[in-house]
Amino acid sequence: MIPWLVAGAIVPSLLVAWITGWVVRRGAPAWGLVDVPGAQRKVHTRTTPLGGGLAIWLGVVMPLAAGQTYLWLVTKATDSMAGWEWAGALPVPSFVAPHLAGLAEQAPDLWFLLAAGTVLMVLGLLDDRWGLPWQPRLVVELAVAAAVVWRGWRLTMFVDVPWLTSIASVLWIVALINSFNFLDNMDGLSGGVAAIAAAMLAAVLLLVPDPTTAQPQLFVAGFLLVLVGSLFGFLVHNRPPARLFMGDAGSYFIGFCLAVATILATFGGGKLPRHSILAPLCALAVPLYDMVTVIAIRLRQGRSPFEADKYHFSHRLVDLGMTKVQAVLTIYLLTATCGLSALLLHQVNAAGAIIIALVVACVLTLVGILETTARRGPKDRRP
Repeated sequence: MIPWLVAGAIVPSLLVAWITGWVVRRGAPAWGLVDVPGAQRKVHTRTTPLGGGLAIWLGVVMPLAAGQTYLWLVTKATDSMAGWEWAGALPVPSFVAPHLAGLAEQAPDLWFLLAAGTVLMVLGLLDDRWGLPWQPRLVVELAVAAAVVWRGWRLTMFVDVPWLTSIASVLWIVALINSFNFLDNMDGLSGGVAAIAAAMLAAVLLLVPDPTTAQPQLFVAGFLLVLVGSLFGFLVHNRPPARLFMGDAGSYFIGFCLAVATILATFGGGKLPRHSILAPLCALAVPLYDMVTVIAIRLRQGRSPFEADKYHFSHRLVDLGMTKVQAVLTIYLLTATCGLSALLLHQVNAAGAIIIALVVACVLTLVGILETTARRGPKDRRP
């Protein structure tokens, strides 16, 4: 069943995002969705259409909406033929039929998640078009995160202190939204990192059984795979040299989806070791590292943490002498390295988990040391 889930989740969303990307590329200039080079953290040299976030969003929403419609039309199976059960006039694969009730039960959660993500996508689209101040954008992000917590979705943390887990959940969601927004500064970077991280997290959920059902966590894993497919379709247009940028509409949406998916999934507890809850931190270590280090640099220079610049992780790798493509590929490799650590956490004891966490920390520290050496060079632009 797992191969069918992977193919069925990735292929339709990839095709939708790819086709929509062509439409957005042609319509964006007329809609005023273009990114002009030369200002702040811009490193591209030609005017490029924005609005790729629309393609990513539709790549996720349209296949899921089609699946939801199909689910509504399917009724009780009455016959079978060649491995397919017929529900009314619609065929249902025999390996899907046992999960229909669960899919119907999870549907309200799915559409709440997508509705909240749509709010952030629209917020990002407005910012792409008119350039909103950071204050109202942050307020909306906090409000959406609070709505998620209000629905009852919180980080567990194995702490029975609701107000603490609620605050941590809001901060986690807002941090990931902004981390992918920060990371969106070179062709193929944010979308590629998000695809790798989502794929790693989906693999963890398919390998790690739910403590309650002892089955793979198909719902959240399937959602993450749909997101992976949509990102692949977008990356066709965003690979260097990019013909389409995701903009804030895309980075807000993918950051939110990854944040909520990690909250909904079960990584530890029950028969699973508690240290497995570190899996999302491993898979998402790179965007979080970029955000934390960029904010630290800005604060050290006495500037606002929301002021755009060219001091991001990718820019710092270019300072080391890499080309932009090499910098992006290096970050991909680092993301995959940290993500692979997430796959091991549920298989080791506490001592093994500490070693894995130390390996991730050492890799990021090594990168930081190399960056510091570059900043101390004669061409250093930073105090």
